Amino acid sequence: MCPKTCREGALAILLQLREAGFESYFAGGCVRDRLLSIAPVEHDIATAARPEDIQKIFPKARSVGEAFGVMLVRSHSYMYDVATFRSDGPYSDKRHPDQIQFSDAEHDAQRRDFTINGMFEDPVEEKIIDFVDGQDDIDARLVRAIGDPHKRIEEDHLRMLRAIRFSARFEFSIEDNTAEAIREHSHALAGISRERIGEEVKKMLIDQNRGVAGWEIQYLGLDRIVFEENSCMNAPTRLGRLPANASYATALAAWIIDRHTSKAQVHEVAASWRKSLLLSNQTCNALTEILTLHQAFLSWDSIGVAKQKRIAASSHCMDSLAIIQAEDRALFVRIKQTMTQLEKSGVAPTPLVNGNDLLEAGIPPSPWLGAILDSVYDAQLEGSIAAKEQAITLALVIYKDFLGS
Repeated sequence: MCPKTCREGALAILLQLREAGFESYFAGGCVRDRLLSIAPVEHDIATAARPEDIQKIFPKARSVGEAFGVMLVRSHSYMYDVATFRSDGPYSDKRHPDQIQFSDAEHDAQRRDFTINGMFEDPVEEKIIDFVDGQDDIDARLVRAIGDPHKRIEEDHLRMLRAIRFSARFEFSIEDNTAEAIREHSHALAGISRERIGEEVKKMLIDQNRGVAGWEIQYLGLDRIVFEENSCMNAPTRLGRLPANASYATALAAWIIDRHTSKAQVHEVAASWRKSLLLSNQTCNALTEILTLHQAFLSWDSIGVAKQKRIAASSHCMDSLAIIQAEDRALFVRIKQTMTQLEKSGVAPTPLVNGNDLLEAGIPPSPWLGAILDSVYDAQLEGSIAAKEQAITLALVIYKDFLGS
């Protein structure tokens, strides 16, 4: 999404609302991002217009939360949330207010989560409307709950993770009273769905400041609920040292290794985290392979050339190597030097023989066929055989060994 075009589309909606006589502003994250000199990629609009008014002004508008005063309006090929100013009632489900009351901009700001997200922008007059001192907290680099932090968290317990995500992303501190409220209510995160928890954790771990987020989750005691395991105070050093573009699965693997020193335990933990964070099959498979490769890398100096080449040819080799780089620079350098040499002779050459070749050579179908092919390919990777005839001869020898065993 083009930030400039996105803003133009939002401005067009806002001007139509104002022409119809309704006070309207940009709201929330887009205001915060502009104050932080970050180009907003989406714009929300808050307005005095009620859903039925919005529908009249924009006949093609769709209701996405009419009970909460939210309509979806298209402009410049983009879709925008247009929300009526409101005050919220109790949040009995800890996610949505039981009831709302349409109100004005000041009351609408007061019902939002954090001061940095509670400001409005008048793009026509080019000024900020700030009822919650959000600009002061941006200057102070603070994430502060609006009003009573306990009440804000009790309304939606996911706000505890959101506070940490904003803190890490913008390199802000969490204001003391807000942090204490998070610590006090940490157990209540258990009432939030695993899907919502997983989504928040993923957003944190694909950000380059993931290490800060990981430490805050542990420091404030949320890791007990997030991972459904004992709280841990091991510093997430590997997590924090990963490259900025590290994948979600790589970050998960690094954090597991930071938290669990037992090699035998990491795969059990990965299986547990799959359920706790509702990981996709793709992410879980990648996580498992990265952890397996990491254990192999730790024995790199003592394994044979064939295994080294198989590791180097693995799809998640570089992901796992990023963790090695984060924990043992000397080992990382040795592995990279070895890989450079291995590449000269071919890391993943085409196998000299396949299953049909072995059948034609007189080796019948059997459970041993795959193992024979693996052994022959290892010999090829090590350079001890280099021709198809040699590969078939070796396969026959291995087959006879299987028969004799």
